[in-house]
Amino acid sequence: MSPVESDEEDLTRKQRREQARSERKAAEEAAVSDAAKRRRLAQLGGAVAVVVVAIVVVLIATGGSSSSKPPEVTSTTATKQVSAVTKELAGTTQKGIVLGNPNAPVTMQYYGDLECPICRDFTLGALPPIITKWVKTGKLKIEYRSLETATREPETFRTQQIAALAAGKQNKAWNYIETFYHEQGEEGSGYVTESYLKGLAQQVPGLNLTQWTTDRGNQQYQAQIAVDTQEANNNGFTGTPAFLIGKTGSGLKKYEYSSLTDPSGFNEAIEKALKG
Repeated sequence: MSPVESDEEDLTRKQRREQARSERKAAEEAAVSDAAKRRRLAQLGGAVAVVVVAIVVVLIATGGSSSSKPPEVTSTTATKQVSAVTKELAGTTQKGIVLGNPNAPVTMQYYGDLECPICRDFTLGALPPIITKWVKTGKLKIEYRSLETATREPETFRTQQIAALAAGKQNKAWNYIETFYHEQGEEGSGYVTESYLKGLAQQVPGLNLTQWTTDRGNQQYQAQIAVDTQEANNNGFTGTPAFLIGKTGSGLKKYEYSSLTDPSGFNEAIEKALKG
């Protein structure tokens, strides 16, 4: 090998070493950069997680919605609602859960959950003309029955339904029920508190609050709710509102409604029951 060839070979080896060092350096720098990126992403992910948790906490605290709350007891809205309920029930009789003449020839059992928004649709829609046409004329009596569907907590369900049933001890159950539906809050928002239930009681004309408070402790109401639930199950009811209509004293039949705002279908079923 000539000196020139030897020098060229040494230069080539040196170039390869330099190139290898450059490649290693580039790889190391890339690794460091990737690690830094991963750290930044991890930090960003942690920050996002914190934000998500904060949002969840806020949603839980607000019931997942910022929409309507029940009106204040002394508000203009509450006053109007009470006036509407009082006008609707004027000219009717009440005894416990029964609205109307106890000897009416036709009975309708209305299974409801006080927090059920669909029950509210019926109460504010088809029910008022039914009361005017049939209950006030003595041809129909309506029995309110309890069935848990919309209320998320069983204890809350029992507490709110008992509050209405206890008002029935003073023959004011339907005033309480109707006021509850008229002033119903956002479903699942946790609006049903002791303050809310007492506020409704304060709006029922003539209700003795001391007696109402005492009557809420009567165990018969829990037993009544249990009976209602069992009978609803026996009839295959899985949602509310649900109805049984028929001649008083005879077997009541399940009524499958087509509308909760138009009373026409109910009128036909009641007329049919009257004809036997």
